[in-house]
Amino acid sequence: MPLTLPKRRIISINVSMGSYKQFVTAIIERAKTRTSSYVCVANVHMLSEAYESRHFRKVVNSAFLVTPDGMPIAKAFKSLYRVNQDRVDGMSLLPNLVKEAEAKELSVYFYGGTPEMLGKATAYLQKKHMTLKIAGTYSPPFRPLTDTEMDDTAKDINGSGANIVFVVLGCPKQEIWMYNMKGKVKATMIGVGGALPVLIGDQKRAPKWMQEHSLEWLYRLNQEPRRLFKRYFKTNSQFVYLLAKTKLKKRNFKD
Repeated sequence: MPLTLPKRRIISINVSMGSYKQFVTAIIERAKTRTSSYVCVANVHMLSEAYESRHFRKVVNSAFLVTPDGMPIAKAFKSLYRVNQDRVDGMSLLPNLVKEAEAKELSVYFYGGTPEMLGKATAYLQKKHMTLKIAGTYSPPFRPLTDTEMDDTAKDINGSGANIVFVVLGCPKQEIWMYNMKGKVKATMIGVGGALPVLIGDQKRAPKWMQEHSLEWLYRLNQEPRRLFKRYFKTNSQFVYLLAKTKLKKRNFKD
């Protein structure tokens, strides 16, 4: 039986618990059997989207694994449940899964991103991981796909023999796509969003000290202030408020 990790409710989503190694093991075990399933890599933005949308909340909570991507999510386990939870972030998970896939002779498929990004990613992986099996890549059009296109995509991925599908569409689009493709795509899907540009060197990651002190968002904000300012201002403030509210409810319930 594939490893199954327990979950705990963090405000609006059920986040998986376990060591970093257990998360990687759970994903690889599913990938080996090409079990149709998906992984959500959860940060504060995803939590906020799920809090405001019942449908998206269902999307996230239907994933077989929800990783605590952001340090605030990981620390919330300590605040709410007195559990020391590892951070399992997409930017480190992607390269680690690539290494595991290469070592265990599993094939990977990249769905999403621009043709230029996918071309650069393929060249990077062929150079750094020469024995990695790249089953295929596909850059979808920037519009809603028809049912026929969705079915054709599933057939293409299944025909490629992919074990892992890395989905690069950004939140919440990639999670909704995986939810809709569950049962159609015979592989383990994982939404990696902005992790691919970092892996191939198109973007830089925050220094280690900023990652450890929950300041990676500030580093990214400095890189893309126009796109991220409103999102971070809203989601970070909302998270602090909702976490405090949840903790107060738990305390009052105990009393």
